[in-house]
Amino acid sequence: MKKDSLLQMIKFTLFSVSAGIVQVVSFAMFNELFKWTYWASYLSALILSIIWNFTLNRQYTFKSAANIPVAMAKLFGFYIVFTPLSTWFGHLAESGGTNDYIILLVTMLSNFVLEFLYSKFVIYKNQENTR
Repeated sequence: MKKDSLLQMIKFTLFSVSAGIVQVVSFAMFNELFKWTYWASYLSALILSIIWNFTLNRQYTFKSAANIPVAMAKLFGFYIVFTPLSTWFGHLAESGGTNDYIILLVTMLSNFVLEFLYSKFVIYKNQENTR
């Protein structure tokens, strides 16, 4: 593995952890304080973490000068598939008695791996280190 790729993975991981903190804290707030349903808490927290993660990774991990609206549209394409599926599976798991935080952890880990691959090979393909 090239040194640049390893450094990218480390940065993406650290920024994803920070986005995960944003997601968990906001999910807990919506779920515990406001008593929203699982899917409303999850979806709101996910949107907040997506914006956080996209901003940091675009600038520091991929160092891309790619057109921001185009890059966001590509990311939207990822989430147009991921979000309904993860929300639906989360709802099914919750209905089956699975703990909300276990569901959240599984979806966050899936999101982490899939979003890195999608960002590297779709969103920022041939656009890395252009800033």
